[in-house]
Amino acid sequence: MRYKSTAGKAPLTSLRGAVLRGLAPDGGLYMPVEIARHSPEELDEFRKLPFTEVCFRVVKPFAGPAVPEEALWQIVSETINFPLKLVSLSPGLHILELFHGPTLAFKDFGARFLARLMGYFVREETRPLTVVVATSGDTGSAVAHGFLGVPGIRVVILYPSGRISVAQEKQFTTLGENVTALEVSGSFDDCQRLAKQAFSDDELNQRLNLTSANSINVGRLLPQIFYHVAAYRLLPQTTTPLVISVPSGNFGNLTAGLFSKRIGMPVARFIAATNANDVVPEYLRGGGFHPRTSVATLSNAMDVGNPNNFPRLLDLCRNRLELVQREIWGHGASDEETLGMMKSLHERFGYVADPHTAVGVLGWEAYRRAFPEPAQGLVLATAHPAKFAEVVTRAIGSAPQLPARLAACLQRPKLSLPISSHYDDFKEFLLTS
Repeated sequence: MRYKSTAGKAPLTSLRGAVLRGLAPDGGLYMPVEIARHSPEELDEFRKLPFTEVCFRVVKPFAGPAVPEEALWQIVSETINFPLKLVSLSPGLHILELFHGPTLAFKDFGARFLARLMGYFVREETRPLTVVVATSGDTGSAVAHGFLGVPGIRVVILYPSGRISVAQEKQFTTLGENVTALEVSGSFDDCQRLAKQAFSDDELNQRLNLTSANSINVGRLLPQIFYHVAAYRLLPQTTTPLVISVPSGNFGNLTAGLFSKRIGMPVARFIAATNANDVVPEYLRGGGFHPRTSVATLSNAMDVGNPNNFPRLLDLCRNRLELVQREIWGHGASDEETLGMMKSLHERFGYVADPHTAVGVLGWEAYRRAFPEPAQGLVLATAHPAKFAEVVTRAIGSAPQLPARLAACLQRPKLSLPISSHYDDFKEFLLTS
């Protein structure tokens, strides 16, 4: 499998080249040149196979020949060692809980896979690999835990000061070892800008072996196809069209959904469910794509004003608005609506949702009002509600149960280093630390 840049000016490369580089030299994002489609018979067989075997079969065409089958099987087996859970709130609305991994967020799938894949690729490298990642919340903890202790790799995490929950912050700022957290005086967009500038800095890349673990990196994106396929395996078999609502910030999750559709998953439509940072829903309404400074919301992991993966969405839809609109419908929710939905889900179903999942349900309900014809709704639940205990308490009047592994993080001292949002300061840190 070869990988191309969405900007179209970089040479084709292998999965190894795409993963270790992260961002293409022309500033574009790597995409597979072709996507292998599975037949309906193969998809039906997926329902009967162990989930690990299904994941291996899904990712195998994207990996060959850069990763031998036996190495790929080991990577997948070590990645997928925690459960998914499907909760049916009603016959037509299901929640796929993706937060039962080590850091209680859906990003455990991508980060654990990428860490092991990179570990395989750098096993014979003489220079250490520096992984730079910007986080608006959950990416940081998933990447930190995924890469913790991996030989030959150091991790530098940029996060916006005061803009993530205490639980999110403690999960990746208390580890030490090969993980360094930088508390940036600015927004997530500033963090993302610093990371992109580093990847585009020729001098820096000559001196350091740099790559990304954000969803910029296609190695983070591919394993996110796994749980879209898991949904197909777990949902009741029906002829009713399936609509998947995806809480969206950088749009890696929804891009992976489109990948799953390209390999054969029968999805009628995806919902791009955002908070007030509704750049993509605005685009889908025909208003053009206008990146802007992100605003802080209760669903902070989606506070992104310039989504990284937007070029991939366009690439998958041949850069035509009408084709994007055919596959994706968008909706933006306010904080007030988010709190109201969290309260409603608790009162109607006894279900405790984090704010991002609530945004996903709001997207689904808005879609049903706009398109009342029969549909089966699936909302991706991206984070455990305990990671947002303050917001949950505000919404439903009581705090969610705190998992033991999260409680342990909260007791450890924070080890992050403060830094400005100026690129020169960040570059100096990378070169001297």
